[in-house]
Amino acid sequence: MNRRSFLGAAALAPLAQAASRPNFIIIYTDDQGIGDLGCYGHPEVKTPHLDRLAASGARFTNWYSNSPVCSPSRASVLTGLYPENHGILDVLTSTAQFNTPGLKPGQTTLASQLRTAGYRTAHIGKWHMGSAAHSRPQAAGFDEFFGFYSGWTDYYSHRYYTLGRGQSEILHDLWRNQQEVWLDNVYQTEALAREATAFAGRQSPAQPFYLNLWFGAPHYPMTAPQRYLDRYPASMDRDRRLHLAMVSALDDAVGSLMATLKKRGLLNNTVVYFQSDNGATQETRADHAGRPYRGGSNAPFRGWKQGLFEGGIRVPAFMSWPRRIAAGQVLDGVGMAMDIAPTFLSFAGAGQSPRTDGKNQSAMLLDRGKSAHDHIHWLYLNSRAVRRGDWKLIENPPRFPDDPHGQPGEKLWLSNLAADPGETRNRAADEHARVRELQTLLPAFPSTPAA
Repeated sequence: MNRRSFLGAAALAPLAQAASRPNFIIIYTDDQGIGDLGCYGHPEVKTPHLDRLAASGARFTNWYSNSPVCSPSRASVLTGLYPENHGILDVLTSTAQFNTPGLKPGQTTLASQLRTAGYRTAHIGKWHMGSAAHSRPQAAGFDEFFGFYSGWTDYYSHRYYTLGRGQSEILHDLWRNQQEVWLDNVYQTEALAREATAFAGRQSPAQPFYLNLWFGAPHYPMTAPQRYLDRYPASMDRDRRLHLAMVSALDDAVGSLMATLKKRGLLNNTVVYFQSDNGATQETRADHAGRPYRGGSNAPFRGWKQGLFEGGIRVPAFMSWPRRIAAGQVLDGVGMAMDIAPTFLSFAGAGQSPRTDGKNQSAMLLDRGKSAHDHIHWLYLNSRAVRRGDWKLIENPPRFPDDPHGQPGEKLWLSNLAADPGETRNRAADEHARVRELQTLLPAFPSTPAA
């Protein structure tokens, strides 16, 4: 080989290495239950793009959020840690001062590690992991940010407003990097779709990328353009119809992103992971008449957001990677949001975090192997839960309006999820040895409040 040929080969080597590493996209939705997707057996839900994406890879049936509320859930997928270890244990407050601490200063994240490995990184959509400078996306490893820091904003004015902390707080919350931007009367879901497709359209096989597209939908305030409402019959329950219209809007957004990846020739080497942050909510402020909300569905599971029954934590989730993950898989192995960081780092050949609670699930995804977990656990407010195999124990189980199962004041709830996925029968009284075994696996409450 002459010198010119050698130099040419040397210049091409980094490009070949970049092209061999997959791109990554995490699509996160908000308060979307497992009953809010067609591919989970709910034909009234019109989600053709998400259903097609699920069919192109592996759809999970035993996949969990790390928390039944959004801030801890989101931090777990980004850090690979249980909430008690990343320090965000509950929903973070939204303030007009944008000074709420969340992620710790210098926190190692999936984004920071992939950026070190040569990836272009972007976060588009809801953040809600801290608005203080040290907790913002660009402090957490993202090159680009477009979205909002708060737990939610109005879908057209992009303002957060709340009562109950003394004086009412109303704040505008839409940003491009550190610059406030104004898109009044542009529907939030469509604005996020536009930004995500623009980002994908700028990418090249010469540099791999990692993109978060984290929707605010279908979280309240419940709002959807008429064209999405028109996809569902007027005879449908009012709240269910509006909820599904919001889901259809984000489904179209995903479709536009996938079309852009295909047009750019990036689709086959892009890993796309989809998950809801927690189960559907029963909060009255989502309902049009202030009743316990029933627009979202966690069927066939019991419970809602803010609780550790399956309805609050077992979520719709799937992963597609046309180059490596076989299409049409339905995987029953247990997994959690915190598993995504170590799994993606393995796919990228980027090493592992110095500290991680998540497990690399590549064997389950690529070789139809078993889950890498022996057991998993949850900690939320005064409740704790653990699952090992088919058995799940909840300490201080939640109570929700209109729940016909259980009695007030019950301290322990034991279920066999294989025989009773709806957690309708408490087995604690006749399985004393199993209760004791699972109690040894319950997480410890943090000794000090999270920072």
